[in-house]
Amino acid sequence: MTERDAYADLGATTQEAMDIAETSMDIVRTFVPDETLNDRLRQKAVHSTGDIEFQHLIRCQNDPVAAGARAVLDERPIVTDITMAKAGITGRGHDCQVRKAIGNGAELAAETGMTRTAAAVLELDKEGVYDGAIAVVGNAPTAALALCDCIENGTRPAAVVATPVGFVKAEESRKRVRDVADEYGVPAVTNVGKRGGSGLAAALTNELIHVASDVRNGDVDLADHE
Repeated sequence: MTERDAYADLGATTQEAMDIAETSMDIVRTFVPDETLNDRLRQKAVHSTGDIEFQHLIRCQNDPVAAGARAVLDERPIVTDITMAKAGITGRGHDCQVRKAIGNGAELAAETGMTRTAAAVLELDKEGVYDGAIAVVGNAPTAALALCDCIENGTRPAAVVATPVGFVKAEESRKRVRDVADEYGVPAVTNVGKRGGSGLAAALTNELIHVASDVRNGDVDLADHE
């Protein structure tokens, strides 16, 4: 068993489980291109949702896989919006601090009436937490919108993973992430449509960690993808 096999899936620890995970990914690769690093995010989206068409909903800007993998190798923080996204991020293959925004900014939320997740993002940004970090938004559109405000004000995450789900502001928030990423050159992965969620955000973040593991093992050279 190679080290790459060990990271085939965050939940796979036995040989049988790893074989199942790798066979599943082999099947995914028959439907999804395997030509670029960004294709690995599309593959992971299909793998995590069980929906082959989801590959067409993923949007990548400014090489988010390469940027995210470098951040993992540099042991930069991974900051999620809520507990569920944090819980889905693997603890293997990296030494990054993984923390959640929710739970911060309670006083700001009470004073202004903004959502707790938006206030939490703004509070952490005041502490400089998002600069150079992998910013992950899996649930809260208002957290994604607050993060965009921070980027417009000078914050520069290493990469953004934004897949907030729902029928109110979710699509709009992801579009704003894409607009801000384009304007300021921030690496980002988002999706279009109403679907998404914390599970997808965690899966995409885990793929950044898997790529970093492949770089560490010599299986991927990031210079080839610049």
